[in-house]
Amino acid sequence: MRRVMVESRMGNGCTIQNKADGCEENMRGTTAKAQSARKAAKKGVNSRKVHKVRYTTTFHQPKTLHLPRTPKYQALAKVSSSVILKQPLNTETAMKKIEDHNTLVFLVDVRANKRHIKTAVKKLYDVDAAKINTLIRPDGVKKAFIRLPADVDALDVANKVS
Repeated sequence: MRRVMVESRMGNGCTIQNKADGCEENMRGTTAKAQSARKAAKKGVNSRKVHKVRYTTTFHQPKTLHLPRTPKYQALAKVSSSVILKQPLNTETAMKKIEDHNTLVFLVDVRANKRHIKTAVKKLYDVDAAKINTLIRPDGVKKAFIRLPADVDALDVANKVS
């Protein structure tokens, strides 16, 4: 009968024959690693976390850094009146409004509201506006109809404008 020599492999790649050739130290290191892994698995990895103790039932958002504003363009309230009122409109219908309804018609900045327009007219032409109607035309330009009080003649103001 022939004897067959069987090499038994250990878990770390060492064979029984070359165990004596220094593979023993490598095996010890692997065993230590396995022991520590077993210990960590048994204990759990999140055991060191400490929960913050809260004394109130309400959560307050932490204060964050508030940087000053850096606007890309100037606010319309601080812009001059000549920027708000772009140009008077002098079409036939606008002239009819001046004569019949005591109303001036202007093209204005799209961002301007009725209060901006009212203060701009007061500044530029020294006239109080009784009522202001605005609309945005299909081409994207805002038009303002500025109704003047009965004691002020819109034709005189229109002559002053142009």
